[in-house]
Amino acid sequence: MVVPRRGFCHGAMIDREFLKSGGMTDALREADRQGLLRLTTPAERRRVREALLAEAARRKAALWLFAYGSLMWNPAFHYAEARIATVHGWHRRFCLSVRVARGTPQAPGLLLGLERGGSCRGVAYRIAPQHAAEELDIVLARELVAEGYTPVWVRARSGSKAFRAIAFAIDRAAPTYAGRLTLEQTARRIARASGTLGHCAEYLEGTVGHLEALGIRDRRLTAVRRRVRALRGQK
Repeated sequence: MVVPRRGFCHGAMIDREFLKSGGMTDALREADRQGLLRLTTPAERRRVREALLAEAARRKAALWLFAYGSLMWNPAFHYAEARIATVHGWHRRFCLSVRVARGTPQAPGLLLGLERGGSCRGVAYRIAPQHAAEELDIVLARELVAEGYTPVWVRARSGSKAFRAIAFAIDRAAPTYAGRLTLEQTARRIARASGTLGHCAEYLEGTVGHLEALGIRDRRLTAVRRRVRALRGQK
C-alpha cells in the first residue's frame, strides 16, 4: 500500500484523517458564511460509493481512479499503483465556479473540472480491492463534499495498458457550472478572484507547476497562466 503525499487547506492537513473526520466539510462550512454551498451528507456519499463499487464488481476489473487536478499530487488516499495515463473524450478545463474558498459572490473564482471532448493526461491510481470501500470514502469526502462534480467511468490508457477508471467530471446541471468560457474570460476571473482559502491564481500556478513536474504539458492551462500573469503584472 502506498502512503499519499499531503497538502494544506485552510491551515489543516489534507490527509485521510482530515477527510475521514469531516475536516473538508467543516472547512467549507466555515468559509461559507452566507450559506451559498449545498454540502452533501455522508449518507449521500455512501450511496454513490455503493453504486461505484457495484459497477466495478459487475465489470470484474481492477478499481482505478483518474486524477487530473490536485488529486495528482495530493491524493490523500492509499493506492497500490500509480500510472501516467491518458483519457480520450474528456479534457480538463476551468469550469467550476466558486463563490467561497477561492472566490466571492462579487468575484467568483474558477476550479478545474473534466469536460466532454478532446483528451486529458493525468495520473491513474489503482486501489487494492480489500481497501476499495474505505479509500473511496476518502475520495468522495473530498470530491463530492459539495455540488459541482459527478463521478463518471472513463476509458484510460497507460502505455499498452487500457482500462476503465472513475473520474470526477463537471456536473453541467449544477448551479456551479461556469459554462465553456473563453481563455480571456477564464484568465480575467482567475486573476481577480480570491477567498478565505487563497487566491485563484495560486491554484492555477500550483496546478501548472505540478503538471510540468510530472512531465505533463497542458497548452491551454499554460496559456491561461501566461494571460493571468500579464493581467496581474507578473512576468
